Amino acid sequence: MAAEPSVFNPRVSSHRLDVIPFNRPHVSPNELEYLEEALRGGSTAGDGPFTRRASRLLEERLGGSRALLTTSCTHALEMAALLLGLRPGDEVIMPSFTFVSTANAFALRGATPVFADCRPDTLNLDERLVEDAITPRTRAVVAVHYAGVACEMDEIGAIAERHGLAVVEDNAHGLGGSYRGRPLGSLGRLAAQSFHATKNIQCGEGGALVLNDPDLVARAEVIREKGTDRSRFFRGQVDRYRWIDIGSSYLPSDLLAAQLTAQLESFSAIQERRSAVWNAYHEGLADWAAANEVAQPMVPDDRVHPAHLYYLLLPDLANRQGLIAHLAERGVQAAFHYQPLHTAPAGERYGRTAPGGCPVTEKAADRLVRLPLYADLGASGVSSVIDAVRSYEVA
Repeated sequence: MAAEPSVFNPRVSSHRLDVIPFNRPHVSPNELEYLEEALRGGSTAGDGPFTRRASRLLEERLGGSRALLTTSCTHALEMAALLLGLRPGDEVIMPSFTFVSTANAFALRGATPVFADCRPDTLNLDERLVEDAITPRTRAVVAVHYAGVACEMDEIGAIAERHGLAVVEDNAHGLGGSYRGRPLGSLGRLAAQSFHATKNIQCGEGGALVLNDPDLVARAEVIREKGTDRSRFFRGQVDRYRWIDIGSSYLPSDLLAAQLTAQLESFSAIQERRSAVWNAYHEGLADWAAANEVAQPMVPDDRVHPAHLYYLLLPDLANRQGLIAHLAERGVQAAFHYQPLHTAPAGERYGRTAPGGCPVTEKAADRLVRLPLYADLGASGVSSVIDAVRSYEVA
């Protein structure tokens, strides 16, 4: 899903000292030290010492799957499309309720994104609609774990296996989440991670491609290195590197990897602080939400979420806009989220809508409000947000 739109009310100035911003990237211990170490060591290009350290930390977090750092989650998704060998005329089923990168990556290969509706409870791809969207041209299903709450991966996986399809996880929200005891990002043939500044673990811009199929690793290395076997050359496996496949420059600087290493080392501390904010919202707004017919996030008992975002589903668009304006007047930046891809100009041009349309997606997009959530949002800030929300009267 890559970078997400942060849509703030323009009436709030981000320069006001009393404003609670929607997001504030966390700075971990050792970040400056590691950046200085990379600079002094001359390792600023990709695949340096910090690239290897960050990759190992990520792989440990994902249960041992191979991870290749990329310049963005968008690029990780583009690499997935290349590895799957998608061609013009192929189709890829995905939710309409997602960021544009999920669709762009496959449309760039000439494949057709097929937009399916989301579930009304988790806002994830509705697995009950996937089979009806499959045609002889379908090659893959993309599962987007919205807010880091896992899709119904066993059901999606079973459908994919019956029809010979690949499952790709768009895990931009989900690092640290799990599904029935298994880490998100380890459940599909491929998975894409995001380390954009809006994510729990961030290095400004960055991502990773996770390879859960060992047969794809060698070619993935080639694609990431501009279609060359440069990685094998630096490991001493060949005496020179050559252009042997299509590819592009998907490798991030070791400076970004240095920052990412420090962030990954602080993973537990970051998650603890974000979870505290999420839980405070969930408990502090429960009675207000129930009294005003506002839906809170739903997390099934068999999965763990990483506290990536906290949202409320207002009764209608007017109240969604009303709450955002109400919070803005009280110095709280809130944001809505994805707009349906199936009705977007590019979505209509390059994709198609699955049978039955996407009515749940359209309603959710009009009703959803995201609250500020970041590791450095202290208790007083959380209380201010809760008080501001609770003072809103749903019309």
